[in-house]
Amino acid sequence: MHTLVLGATTNPGRIAFQAIHRLVAKEYPVSAVGIREGEVAGIPLQQGTPLLEKVHTVTLYLNPKRQEPYYDYILGLNPKRIIFNPGTENIELMEMAKAKGIEVEIACTLVMLATEEYAKPSI
Repeated sequence: MHTLVLGATTNPGRIAFQAIHRLVAKEYPVSAVGIREGEVAGIPLQQGTPLLEKVHTVTLYLNPKRQEPYYDYILGLNPKRIIFNPGTENIELMEMAKAKGIEVEIACTLVMLATEEYAKPSI
C-alpha cells in the first residue's frame, strides 16, 4: 500500500516526520514530498510534483491553502484514498476527490497505524 506523505519534513517535532517513521516501521512503501531536501527513515524527501506510480494513499500534512497548488497532482495520482490529518481538512479538495471516486478520510495517520485501521480491508 504505497503511501505518499505530502508535507514531509526532516523536523523530528512534526507529525509528518513521525508518520514517515511509523509507516516505514510497519513496512509500507513510502514516498515523501516536502519543500526542503533531506531524508527521513531512509526515505528521500522529494520536492515539487515527482512522478509516482501506484500511490494507494495520500496522507496530507499541509494546511488547506498550501494544498491548492497540489490539487491536480494529488488527483492525478489516482490514489484510492486521501487522509486529511488534523488541521488539513479541506472541503474543496474533499469534494473534488469524492467526484473522482477517491475515498476521503478525516483522521490521524498515526492513530490509524496504532489501531490497525490504516490497512482496512475495504480499500
